[in-house]
Amino acid sequence: MALSFTSIPKCPSSSRFSYGSTQLPLNLIIKCELNTNGGSQKLEIGSPIIVIESPKLLKTAASVPCLRPNVGLVKPGDVGRIVSRKPMDVWAVRLSIGTYLIDRKYFKPLELEE
Repeated sequence: MALSFTSIPKCPSSSRFSYGSTQLPLNLIIKCELNTNGGSQKLEIGSPIIVIESPKLLKTAASVPCLRPNVGLVKPGDVGRIVSRKPMDVWAVRLSIGTYLIDRKYFKPLELEE
């Protein structure tokens, strides 16, 4: 589940902010919405995933992480399992070559047919 924050100025449309002006709209409405169309509701620890796009950089999920360029280590079509969830929609994914922190946009849940 991802939360999105939106700020909406609560001031008349005639009062606009101009560069160099010291007057700023002080009344703001902060709106917090639950983003359910992100697709992460199907993911949980142990869920199988498939990589749909190879990330440019890889970060290991070790206690001392290592960031390195992806030189063909993780390719589209690789299958793995979710190990844990990290902040900012990043997931620790166990692949055949190791466990890496991968952003949600690079993989999708693997739907197994029974």
